[in-house]
Amino acid sequence: MVQLIALGSLKTAASTEEMRTALQSSGGCSSSSCGSSEGPADLPPEVWNKVKDHPCYSEEAHHYFARMHVAVAPACNIQCNYCNRKYDCANESRPGVVSEKLTPEQALRKVTAVANEVPQLSVLGIAGPGDACYDWRKTRETFDLVARAIPDIKLCLSTNGLALPDHVAEIADMNIDHVTVTINMVDPEVGTGIYPWIFFRNRRWTGLDAAKILHERQMEGLEMLTARNILVKVNSVMIPGINDEHLIEVNRVVKSKGAFLHNIMPLISDPAHGTHFGLTGQRGPRAMELKALQDKLSDGTKLMRHCRQCRADAVGLLGEDRGQEFTMDHVPEVVAYDPEKRQTYRSIVAEERGEHLANRQDASRRLAAVDAAESVLVAIATKGGGRINQHFGHAKEFQVYEASRDGVTFIGHRKVDQYCQGGWGEDATLDGVIEALEGVRVVLCAKIGDCPKDSLSAAGIAATDDYAHDWIEAGIAAWYEATFGTAIESLTA
Repeated sequence: MVQLIALGSLKTAASTEEMRTALQSSGGCSSSSCGSSEGPADLPPEVWNKVKDHPCYSEEAHHYFARMHVAVAPACNIQCNYCNRKYDCANESRPGVVSEKLTPEQALRKVTAVANEVPQLSVLGIAGPGDACYDWRKTRETFDLVARAIPDIKLCLSTNGLALPDHVAEIADMNIDHVTVTINMVDPEVGTGIYPWIFFRNRRWTGLDAAKILHERQMEGLEMLTARNILVKVNSVMIPGINDEHLIEVNRVVKSKGAFLHNIMPLISDPAHGTHFGLTGQRGPRAMELKALQDKLSDGTKLMRHCRQCRADAVGLLGEDRGQEFTMDHVPEVVAYDPEKRQTYRSIVAEERGEHLANRQDASRRLAAVDAAESVLVAIATKGGGRINQHFGHAKEFQVYEASRDGVTFIGHRKVDQYCQGGWGEDATLDGVIEALEGVRVVLCAKIGDCPKDSLSAAGIAATDDYAHDWIEAGIAAWYEATFGTAIESLTA
């Protein structure tokens, strides 16, 4: 199947056939990273039905389905050393940043407009820009309005956990079956280096007292959610020298209390963002440091590795943000929900998933037949849809996979500055790309020029466009076969 139309064509596809063509030409999904991606075979059916269309809870789903965050909860009850909430900001992509704050009524208009124009939309989340549980009245009112108008959309919220226990009963009554809790420590001593203060029971707490209260409330909320069979994703920010090694204990504890996924995110530490950590020189982890920690937790723990640390007003597929297309000045005063596009899209996706599962299984069989022990990291330039379909110079991120005889596993993504600018490339930018590709053996892309290809080779990284527009797994398997030996037996007979 040759890539003819980008996944972005789904933004304007009107008819069933146009939508089918756009989706099929972009591919389907890519390989698994957490236990939720393979489908019912590795999860109870009732759990799979909850996560199969949720782009944050299923790595496979994030290639098909979009999320939307509405910024209705600006108030926050804790201060984190890595956070600085910014409003009316279109230039930064990180949690806590929004272009505009919304009322619940505005949020309903905006969600309806997005649902009509973005057929991939499956989840509405409230992730701030403050705390969804602390600003509870606005969160609850928004969910009530949207659930009545668009009953088939999933509802999801993110919280720091301090106010969570006060609202778990309402969360369950509202059929919110996905909650993300940010838990960076289970030892309050560690927490003193992350949280300067919290606001709880009408007073401000600091130091060890603040960390103890936050920890106790987070554990209480987590236990209350899992007791009600609500899926919990735990987010943890990896802060070198402060909680990096401690996150192993965090993982053990949250897993024992029933967390469904653990998402370890790198600290975003840029002085320009104005955070305490950014201004004091606290560094974030290197990509290979993050991978090493995740690898330590891979013994049965479901890990989320495809997180993009989204803005509090993000719209679209993970890795893209269409929020500026749907600011309130672009949303009509009166919007009527039309479910046709979303229903059509879901029926097409159901077909595509079957095709891609077969492709993924074939790639695994091919890799298993190669007589080699090497495990290598492969970077993919992709515009989405599970295909090797992007020019090297146009990539703003590379998806990284680990390939071996055991199969293809999604590891994470590496953000980079775009190398090619109007037909020419900056050497300094290419140096940054090479640095971001630490540990990678080969880059597979749709096209690459001789100059960047030679520079990558000099840095010990191969690059090829021989597998352009293949499924990611098929391209990786073919490259692995060609590089490490001939298959033991023919699998095409």
